[in-house]
Amino acid sequence: MASDQHLKIAISALGGQGGGVLAGWIVELGQLCGYIAQSTSVPGVAQRTGATVYYIELFPEKRAEAAGKAPVLALMPVPGDVDIVLASEVMEAGRALERGIVTDRTTLIASTHRVYAIGEKIKMGDGRQDPADVLEAATAAAKKVLLADMDACAAASGSIISSVLFGALAGSGALPFERAQFEQVIRNLGRAVESNLAGFAAGFEAVSETDVQASAAGDAADADDSAAASFSAAQAAKAAPAVRPLVERLLADIPAPAQEMAYTGLKKVVDHTDPRYGRLYLERLTRFVSLDQSQESELVTAVARYLALAMAFEDTIRVADLKTRASRFARFRKDVVAEPEQIVQVYEYMHPRVEEFCDLMPPIAARAVLRSTWARRALGLVLGKGRRIPTTTLRGYLPLYALSSLKFWRRFTFKYQQENQRIEKWLTLIADTAGKDAALAAEIAGLQRLIKGYGDTHARGLGNYHRLLELLQQVETQPDPALAMRSLKLAALEDEEGAALQRAIEALTPVPKAA
Repeated sequence: MASDQHLKIAISALGGQGGGVLAGWIVELGQLCGYIAQSTSVPGVAQRTGATVYYIELFPEKRAEAAGKAPVLALMPVPGDVDIVLASEVMEAGRALERGIVTDRTTLIASTHRVYAIGEKIKMGDGRQDPADVLEAATAAAKKVLLADMDACAAASGSIISSVLFGALAGSGALPFERAQFEQVIRNLGRAVESNLAGFAAGFEAVSETDVQASAAGDAADADDSAAASFSAAQAAKAAPAVRPLVERLLADIPAPAQEMAYTGLKKVVDHTDPRYGRLYLERLTRFVSLDQSQESELVTAVARYLALAMAFEDTIRVADLKTRASRFARFRKDVVAEPEQIVQVYEYMHPRVEEFCDLMPPIAARAVLRSTWARRALGLVLGKGRRIPTTTLRGYLPLYALSSLKFWRRFTFKYQQENQRIEKWLTLIADTAGKDAALAAEIAGLQRLIKGYGDTHARGLGNYHRLLELLQQVETQPDPALAMRSLKLAALEDEEGAALQRAIEALTPVPKAA
C-alpha cells in the first residue's frame, strides 16, 4: 500500500473487547508515522453486551502540507469507501457486510469465534445462526479476507482480543507501516506491555501467512482432529472407580455407533445425581438395543441423547450445584479478564416459587401443600419476592452449597417422582412405536427437547410435549409420520405463544372418519 494514501479503517467490536483501545493504538500509530488521525465511535444496542463501530481516518501530513489546507475527515464509515474492516467476532463481520462497508476494495480481518446474541440465546430451540453464510458472503464481497480464531489466540497468549487484532492488522500488510512501529505504539503507552505484545505476536502470526483458503483448510483439519478425539474405549477406561463398571457395561451392551452419545449421557446423569442413577440410565437404554435394526443405531443414539436430558432434569438442587461450582467462578474471572489480585463479585438473581419449594418435599407433603390455598399463600409469604444473592460471599455461597449437597435426598422428592413417572411412560411409548415405525419412534424420543428449564419455561414446554403426544394417532395417519412429528416439534420451538404450532397442527391431514 502506498505511503501517501488516505486510509479509512472501521472496527466492529463488542463491549469489553477493547475496541476503543484498538482504535487508540491505530490513531497513535498513524501519528507516529506522519499521518493526521481522527477517530470516532458509535455505540450499538446491548445485543451482546453492546456492539460499537469505531471509525478511523489517517491522512498523510505531507499531502495536507502540499495542498496548503487541512483535510476534512468523515465521522462515519461510508458504504463502498472503507479500506480495512476489523471484526472482533464473525457475526460482527456480518454486520459490516450488511452496512455495505465491506467491498472489493476492503481487506476484512475477522475472528472466527462466536459470541451469541440475546436473540439466539432466548430461542426455545437451537437459535444459533450458522456463520458459514457470513464467511461465504465475505469471501465474495471483500478484496481480501483474513480469518483466525482471535479469541483463542488471546487466551493462549494471556492477552485480550484487541491486541491480537492489532497484530493481525500488522500481519495483513494492509497498512504501509513496519511491525516495529506497531510494537512501538504498545510500548509507548506503557500499559500491560508484555501481555499486549504477546497477543500482538499471536495475531501477527495467525494471519501473516494465511488467506481464506488456508484458513478454511485449517478449520477442516480442526474438525478432523476433533473427530479423532471422540469417544474410545481407552478414554472411557480412565473413568473414576465408581463409574468404571458402568462404562464397561456400556461398551459391552451398547452398539458401537451409539457408544459416544451414550457415554456423554452417562456422564451427565452421574453428574446430576450419582452412579446408581447412571446404572438406571443404562438399564433404560439397553431396552432399545434389540428394537433398533438400523446399521447406524439411530434409535439407540436418539434415546441415549434425550434420555440423558430427561433424567438430568432441573430442580433447585441442580441449580444450586451449578451455581456453586469452582469452574463457574473461574469462568467469570476469565470473562472479565481479572488480574490475580482483583476481586470479582457475583450476584445471582433468584425468585423461588412455591412449586420449586414443593419439588423438594416428599410427594405426600408436596401434594398437600399444592392443594391447600392457605398453605400456598403462607409459603409464598415466607419465600418472598426475588432477591439478589452474592455467591462470592459466605452468607450467599454457603446456603446454596448446602442445598447442592442434597443430591442423596433427590430420590425422595416430589419432583423426582413426577419426572421419572413421565420418563417411564415416554420410554414405553417409544418402544411400542419402534416395532411399527422406527423413524417415528426416534422423533418421539426427540420430543424431550421441548421440556427444559423450570418455572414457566418448564410448564410451557411440558404442555407442548403432552399436546403433541395427544396428536400421535393423527400423526400416524400422515403420509410420512416421522416428518410430520418433526415438523410439529420444530413448530413448538418456534415461539412462546404457540402460533406456529397451531398452524402446523391445522396443516395436518385430518384423521379419516370411520365408515
